[in-house]
Amino acid sequence: MKVGIFTDSYLPYTSGVVRSIQTFKEELTSLGHDVFIFAPSYKNCNHESRVFRFASIPSLTNREFTLAVPFSLRLKPIIQGLQLDLIHVHSPFLLGRLGAKYARKEGIPLVFTYHTLYEEYVHYVPFARSFTKEMAQKVSRDFCNQCDLVIVPTAIIADYLQKIGVTVNISKVPTGIKIDKFQTADRAWLRQRFNISPQEKILLFVGRLGREKNIGLLLESFSLVNSEINQTTLVIVGGGPEEEELRSEADHLGIGERVVFTGTLSPDEVANCYAGSDLFVFSSISETQGIVIAEAKAAGLPVVAVGAYGVSEMVEHGMDGYLTEPEPLQLAKHICHVLKYDSLREQMSSRARSNATKLSSANCTAQLVKCYTDLIGSYKLDDIR
Repeated sequence: MKVGIFTDSYLPYTSGVVRSIQTFKEELTSLGHDVFIFAPSYKNCNHESRVFRFASIPSLTNREFTLAVPFSLRLKPIIQGLQLDLIHVHSPFLLGRLGAKYARKEGIPLVFTYHTLYEEYVHYVPFARSFTKEMAQKVSRDFCNQCDLVIVPTAIIADYLQKIGVTVNISKVPTGIKIDKFQTADRAWLRQRFNISPQEKILLFVGRLGREKNIGLLLESFSLVNSEINQTTLVIVGGGPEEEELRSEADHLGIGERVVFTGTLSPDEVANCYAGSDLFVFSSISETQGIVIAEAKAAGLPVVAVGAYGVSEMVEHGMDGYLTEPEPLQLAKHICHVLKYDSLREQMSSRARSNATKLSSANCTAQLVKCYTDLIGSYKLDDIR
């Protein structure tokens, strides 16, 4: 099977979308399928076989992110020469729309993965935000309804799309993770690298430092935790536009010395952070899945998270963690409960590891392949008729 993937973000940029694309690409390739990526270019990005790069310009709201110019004289002959069986797009915007255009031109199936609740990102648009939120839903609905299949990582997102008017077929296929990577990481690395004492209980957050991740709530909550349990450290892994503001907020709350901002780390270093922590905490209210929660569970971390959208399907409340309202006191109460009872934390840790196996990259890719083959088969039946 030959699959063309069109995406508005790709390596070396890091995000949940990029991680999903890369994971599925590696698994599909290992199964003998041919995967071709069509993506923006970035400064100093390495040449990679089967990756077609478009000229791009830096985004005004995030200088690490680039916006592809969705045009190339070389593209038409390349697409025709590849003889793709299917095009899979990962955005309803620039390169996603270009991929949809070529799927129609070539008469092949079009698949779209809905990764992002775009209405939760309107704060990056500097004007007409109420209008923009309505438009974000309209763009999502209209684009989905042009596709042959929409893939979502969680059932709650499928419900959301149907509620806003999406009528095409929707299939749930979570992004999988490489379980072994998180179960064999270096447990000592985090404390050694950031000089955290063995007596400290480490709370870990992993994610982009953007407003949609709601990290201010997490800092407020941690200040309450720290006042009740003295030997606690919050480690925040990731970079993003809110980093300086969050550092200032931590200082304002009097917890600046108890919060470690690591900046952007390599994938192996992130795995080491999971392995060296005691509890994963997550405050985002904009996730369609929350891959980092699956990674944390694979490393044996219980999770305390705000129960919004896709996150609510990633944590089994009372079994491998707790889901809370987006309120500092509630979040702090559940964090303290897990930290105070070692036996509870150990039980949740064991269940977290066990539950994470359901989201192995091999299992999730098998689901994706079935979606592809069924869709391609239905196209061939239509041609026969």
